[in-house]
Amino acid sequence: MPRNKKPLPIFENVTITDVAAEGKSLVRIDDLVVFVPFAVPGDVVDLRVTKKKHHYAEAEVMRFHQKSELRAEPFCPHFGVCGGCKWQCLPYDQQLYWKQRQVMDNLMRIGKVELPECQSILGSKKTQAYRNKVEFGCANKRWLTREQMLSGEDFGRGESIGFHAGGAFDKILPIDECHLMDPVNDKLRNGIRDYAYAHDLTFFDAREHNGLLRGLMIRLSNTQELMLLIQFCIQTDEEMKQALGLLEHIKQTMPEVTSLLWVNNTKCNDTFGDLEVHCYAGTDHIYLSMEELRFKVGPKSFYQTNTDQAYVLYSVTREFAGLTGRELVYDLYTGTGTIANFVARQARQVVGIEYVPEAIADAKVNSDINGINNTLFYAGDMKDILNQEFIERHGRPDVIITDPPRAGMHADVVKTILFAAPQRIVYVSCNPATQARDLQLLDVDYRIAKIQPVDMFPHTQHVENVVLLERR
Repeated sequence: MPRNKKPLPIFENVTITDVAAEGKSLVRIDDLVVFVPFAVPGDVVDLRVTKKKHHYAEAEVMRFHQKSELRAEPFCPHFGVCGGCKWQCLPYDQQLYWKQRQVMDNLMRIGKVELPECQSILGSKKTQAYRNKVEFGCANKRWLTREQMLSGEDFGRGESIGFHAGGAFDKILPIDECHLMDPVNDKLRNGIRDYAYAHDLTFFDAREHNGLLRGLMIRLSNTQELMLLIQFCIQTDEEMKQALGLLEHIKQTMPEVTSLLWVNNTKCNDTFGDLEVHCYAGTDHIYLSMEELRFKVGPKSFYQTNTDQAYVLYSVTREFAGLTGRELVYDLYTGTGTIANFVARQARQVVGIEYVPEAIADAKVNSDINGINNTLFYAGDMKDILNQEFIERHGRPDVIITDPPRAGMHADVVKTILFAAPQRIVYVSCNPATQARDLQLLDVDYRIAKIQPVDMFPHTQHVENVVLLERR
């Protein structure tokens, strides 16, 4: 027979003291570190522990005795349930303070390397409606909060379009409005939902693996083009007919959409990078602009989701690169070649490498449409392409710019960078923890000269960081 589990504790009248990773706050109670979402330093609360390990626990707020003077009033009705904007309760200047502190804590604690003084974090001028891309899930089961379930109310249909709720892969929190993107995304999402209700379209069931509507992706450019991609799970002729009916409805009633795309995804996951994307109406791409440059972005392309702050981030990157027009630059994890083309006119040549072939195709197009002829692009796994033979063929770079995914760089890539021995490395990261790990490996030959955090994602815990490394 299973052993009886000890009841999880309740802590009363505790004061939140700090901000932690993943958008949570924390308080230390004796030898226990307790992580708490949706609280801010200075809140005096009662906590219900939801998970407990030896030296740390996770808890939720049961009651506020006193709210902190730092606390801001959340502007979104979904705050506290939707996990997308966990820091709405924290004023923006405080968000910036804690993000910069998070960057330096990671570099010191994980990197353990000599650090210069950190430059002040560059905040976003827009703190709402700043995203150019958002993805919504569709499900036949609606997420209900504990309070909603206990109320016994009838909350209507279970079919929902919105965001995945934490801890429930098969349920969706229905979203009426999202303040991180232009209001047009609410019009499109809610219009598609209403059409689906009216025409009895089925929503995806993640357990049974059926249901027509699976997901939406919306991309809005600063050239006023809008891409809408719908993921279907089409398994019958009738479902194909229903999908085409929805697409035609969007074409006729939603003129904002300039690129209407769809994909049939019957896989076990929501990724569509390996699937064919079909263009129903308009173009199969949109363009975004930066300075005098235009960038083609397809449905599978990576582009920074905060367009205005992307310009700030890339400007810092170009400044740190210190280009004079004579340098050979390697741009690792180049995506659609945005950074490569952004710095190309200040370099002798730029060589970009990226895993996604479609993104590399767009990178080449981006050079062509901007009249840039000193770029070369290669598609493939970074650790396989970037090797000694590649460097001997193209030449040792003067500068390496690297902007890896959240997992950071593979150890083999770091070794090859050390072999390439550029004078400067500009490391752009969306995850200061993995960046710190990689900086420790590079420390054998490079010293950190500059650190510049950039906030791309107001009201979330995420932060970008740019580091300049100079050869010892």
